[in-house]
Amino acid sequence: MIRAGTVAAPQRPDLPASTTVMRLEGDLGLAAASALRQRLTGALRPGTKRLVLDLSRVRSCDPAGLAVLIAAQRHAAERGVVVLLAAPSAPVAELLRSTGLERYLSVCPDLPGALATQLEPAGVGSRLGTGWSW
Repeated sequence: MIRAGTVAAPQRPDLPASTTVMRLEGDLGLAAASALRQRLTGALRPGTKRLVLDLSRVRSCDPAGLAVLIAAQRHAAERGVVVLLAAPSAPVAELLRSTGLERYLSVCPDLPGALATQLEPAGVGSRLGTGWSW
């Protein structure tokens, strides 16, 4: 099961209010997909410009988890929000590489790098087409 916690600007005074960091833990699979989708939707509130998903503690990810990440980036891009996948664990990084998705999703090797990334809407929806549904 995946646990997702949100670290917002009031808890991290070094972050702008427009940045939200969510640390994901556990297995990102079919059992967790629905709950994660709801949390990500909630994180795309007005004023958010950057949503960073810290994947350093995600043990595994299956196709359902990948679909949620792809849909979240597309959904966010439609709202002008940049989604960055930060510090993917070794299994997640390998999955992103082997599927070729690291070329389409915005992946940063670590959290500081994700927080320093210039804000430009990712546009993954246009790169992957519109076949993905939220």
